[in-house]
Amino acid sequence: MAEVVLRDVVKKYGSVSVVHAISLDIAHGEFVVLVGPSGCGKSTTLRMIAGLEPISGGEVRIGDRVVNDLPPRDRNISMVFQNYALYPHMSVRENLGFSLHIAKRPKADIEKAVAQAAEILSLTPLLDRKPGQLSGGQRQRVAMGRAIVRHPDVFLFDEPLSNLDAKLRTQMRVEIKRLHQKVGTTIIYVTHDQVEAMTLADRIVIMRDGHIVQIGSPLEVFERPVNAFVATFIGSPPMNLLPGTIAGGAVRLADGSTIPLPPGLSARDGQAVQLGVRADNIMPDGHALPPTAHMAHVDMPVTLTEPLGTETLLFGTLAGTEVQAKMLNPRPVRTGEVLRFGIALDKCHLFDAETGASLRV
Repeated sequence: MAEVVLRDVVKKYGSVSVVHAISLDIAHGEFVVLVGPSGCGKSTTLRMIAGLEPISGGEVRIGDRVVNDLPPRDRNISMVFQNYALYPHMSVRENLGFSLHIAKRPKADIEKAVAQAAEILSLTPLLDRKPGQLSGGQRQRVAMGRAIVRHPDVFLFDEPLSNLDAKLRTQMRVEIKRLHQKVGTTIIYVTHDQVEAMTLADRIVIMRDGHIVQIGSPLEVFERPVNAFVATFIGSPPMNLLPGTIAGGAVRLADGSTIPLPPGLSARDGQAVQLGVRADNIMPDGHALPPTAHMAHVDMPVTLTEPLGTETLLFGTLAGTEVQAKMLNPRPVRTGEVLRFGIALDKCHLFDAETGASLRV
């Protein structure tokens, strides 16, 4: 295992800067997920750690070595890509042991390492099959096993589940989590899928436009987003943002209606803001969680429903803004039906309309 440290790391392509002096400390054995929209610099950052992209400035350290000028083979890392990159003419056994064979490791050592990796990933019954005889999830497990046999200091995953269907993605998330629990190696994982980030990470690094916006545990970034971008990026469905203005201790919405200022939030009279409300915190009366100490109520017509079994997503329009809410123990709801919704104010957020920064005290 090894810690990974980035200090003021920059990446430029000519005069265009795509990663802007980012710094990050990843502890021994930690599972860190880099997440953000396409083009935010997360995959470029991973490739700089791997040595597949030269850095334009700053320092990358793995363990006690600065690796800026080391080729990938000398960094003792293993990388798992989204396209598996298996050799189709080789068996699973041969694919797993190929890197050790190239390194001229003794045959007995190769066989032992392959057997251990196959056992960890439940690949033992598949060792004599070719990749073409495997499912997508099995192929991805082989790709992971090929990384395990090298006993690297760091595992790097570059959107490894993006080619799988929804059911397989869920299964492979569990496999990757179990892998980390078994081997305890430092993992740096890149994805644009915030559900993967929330379910896998010890810490999430949220990136935007080549900058690190926020670092924290999944619960921290969900409950205390530093700005409106993080608030809407983390969480499914995304947080509702209602534009308004502070007036006399309340948020005055676009239609003139008001919602009391949530506790623990501070803004000056006349300040343009966005009130952030997650779907879990705006629910119709009679189909909601128990009320909190601070509640507000609004009437809203329902424009669309998405039944999800034990709950239903409700879409409506509040003060000219589309809002998503949740209904627990659902019943059929007609389009246009007006329901009374309770808003849990102590779960709400407030953001400056101009900067997007959180106004939590």
